[in-house]
Amino acid sequence: DSRRLPAGVPCCCLLLLLTAGLGRTRFSFPLRVSPPAAPNASAPAPVLLKPGDPAGEADGLALASDPAGAVNFLAMVENLQGDSGRGYYLELLIGTPPQKLNILVDTGSSNFAVAGASDPDVTSYFDTEKSSTYESLDTEVTVKYTQGSWTGNLGRDIITIPKGINGTYTINIATILQSENFFLPGVKWHGILGLAYDVLAKPSSSVETFFDSIVRQAEIPNIFSLQMCGAGLPVSGSGTNGGSLVMGGIEPSLYKGEIWYTPIKEEWYYQYNADKAIVDSGTTLLRLPQKVFNAVVEAIIRTSVIQEFSSGFWTGAQLACWDVTEKPWSFFPKLSIYLRDENSSRSFRITILPQLYIQPILGIGQNLECYRFGISSSTNALVIGATAMEGFYVIFDRVQKKVGFAVSPCAEVGGSPVSEIEGPFSTADVASNCVSTISFREPILWIISYALMSLCGLILLVLIILLLLPPRCQHHHTENDVVSDESSLVRHRWK
Repeated sequence: DSRRLPAGVPCCCLLLLLTAGLGRTRFSFPLRVSPPAAPNASAPAPVLLKPGDPAGEADGLALASDPAGAVNFLAMVENLQGDSGRGYYLELLIGTPPQKLNILVDTGSSNFAVAGASDPDVTSYFDTEKSSTYESLDTEVTVKYTQGSWTGNLGRDIITIPKGINGTYTINIATILQSENFFLPGVKWHGILGLAYDVLAKPSSSVETFFDSIVRQAEIPNIFSLQMCGAGLPVSGSGTNGGSLVMGGIEPSLYKGEIWYTPIKEEWYYQYNADKAIVDSGTTLLRLPQKVFNAVVEAIIRTSVIQEFSSGFWTGAQLACWDVTEKPWSFFPKLSIYLRDENSSRSFRITILPQLYIQPILGIGQNLECYRFGISSSTNALVIGATAMEGFYVIFDRVQKKVGFAVSPCAEVGGSPVSEIEGPFSTADVASNCVSTISFREPILWIISYALMSLCGLILLVLIILLLLPPRCQHHHTENDVVSDESSLVRHRWK
């Protein structure tokens, strides 16, 4: 599907980019797998451990200042805690007198909701009867996820952010009174802060979102940025890994090098591609469409030093365990995704090293360290979740309608960076890389390539016609359009 390509990349360039002649795999998404930096010795075979085995049970896994001087961005540095397995959360004070709660930061949903009654899996909840400033809106709201749901009452109260924008603000808040598989065992958060667009808000888009309220009342720029610092650390550890949610701008100390931007195609999720590709901090893993996922796994197996590997590891059914003296990351390749640049004739690529997608889970005794595969398949979307986001400082520029990526200084393991950004690449650059991995000696491949280029021209013509259609013909999102695979909540966990 050519809609998944960076702008300007021909339809024939639909394949995984491999080097060193280690294998050729074709599929329809612009990804690149680079060979691992293999050690001289052969890789030790891992011990495969199923989640739930008595020895290896891991509970609860799912999932500078403003130039004008109005906002102190430095005050927001390290205002998050958490990990990619259970989510990153922000401390908020709600009501009068203030009640302190930890709230999950989620760029894949739009409701601000907190526990409003006691629950076995939460340590605190917001008691509306104890707040003199709480106002009920007499509206019931229900949010359903692929694996869970909650129902509550919509109301309004004041909040303050201890490590955020100074001041007190009146915010719409849903108090969760009933839930099913929403709060997870062992989590340290008590609610969810949806930072996506109001189109996704329940019960309707007329409910002003948390961030829209902050922007309006605090009069800050309509932009926020996010850094999550759990790279290389256990995804279900102490939950005290640092992170930063900067509201109103960009903090220079949180990134290195240049910021690369890709346009936001639709304002509901942060969708950067015409085919439901989104950036979502509330999704635990990097999620790929099924065919793409299969091709990536095949390519990783081909390029990995470890040739024999149980399928259970790739599907998430098993953990791979190595001796604690071994660091398995050197046995696996880098993974890159090409993104369209602001200049439609160019693209750039973000690259994650295996330290991000081969994730430590737990230790077994004194001898073994166990890891999981941080990539999974999706039925209807590509989701850049926490697995990949931990490598970058991500900017959500809602004014300019673009998402930015820059290398995060905290994305290091053992003093070495585990993420990269490279670009720009022209159409010719990317096409050349793609063609270099395919031999066109066979006439049938020439025929296929010409057919694909012809199809490319036809699709381009259709797209031009669609772009010229009047606004009334534009698509309106329905429930069936919603990205349903872990897009709105930390959901991957071992039971």
